[in-house]
Amino acid sequence: MKESSSVGGILKLGLVLALFAATACVGLAFVYTGTEERIADNQTAKLDAALKDIFGDDAVFEEIAGFLPAGENAVSFGTAYRAKKGNVLAGIALNVSVTGFNDTLTALVGVGTDGNITGVRILKDTDTPGLGANAASPNYFVDKPENTKTFYGQFTGMALDGTIKVAKDGGRVQAVTAATVTSRAVALLVNTAGEAGKKWLAAEGGLK
Repeated sequence: MKESSSVGGILKLGLVLALFAATACVGLAFVYTGTEERIADNQTAKLDAALKDIFGDDAVFEEIAGFLPAGENAVSFGTAYRAKKGNVLAGIALNVSVTGFNDTLTALVGVGTDGNITGVRILKDTDTPGLGANAASPNYFVDKPENTKTFYGQFTGMALDGTIKVAKDGGRVQAVTAATVTSRAVALLVNTAGEAGKKWLAAEGGLK
């Protein structure tokens, strides 16, 4: 009788534990789903803000289907967007990635119909805080002491004439202090994306 009671107790305990485990799994699934949705929403909002920063609040964007040029020098392409203003082509924005000092760096690069860079916004930069990570900081300036131009902001208006490289390499890009590797990676990314965007615009008859 005691043995039967002991077995019943074990089964009861096992059932309780199983119920607890199932409840915990369901709870974790809900938390994961909610967190995943929030992350996706934040990424979408960040992308939308970056697109508007590069082309202006009056621009509208649509994804370019099948746009996937070959990456060069470790640069890889993601989604590209056609930018329009009043149904007139204003340029192209390209989501591009490159290897930085510690990790992959991702940025959005805009190219206008004049063939120049309309803007750059760094979407992901996990390089060393206080050094390479300053490439994405809106509070790090390359024109000290005026402090009016961020590292990524200096690319706006640059022509794709071979000078989009750090000053140390004979270009016009002012590097982040003590982060030459990251600065070179960003310059390479911008130059490669710019050339791909310019080529697409030419094929579309959009270059002026």
